[in-house]
Amino acid sequence: MLLKVLVAALIVWVVLAVLGFVIKGLFWLAIVGIVLFVATAAVGAAKRSAPRH
Repeated sequence: MLLKVLVAALIVWVVLAVLGFVIKGLFWLAIVGIVLFVATAAVGAAKRSAPRH
């Protein structure tokens, strides 16, 4: 009985560790995506508002 509880706890721990790693990785990818989106929008706005000759 105790062995089953320990194995279940270890499985839950591994799942939580993997999920934490994945979520942290996705968080940083989201930050990079947001920064690049804002930079692209700023460049597009600057080009659009530039006077045309």
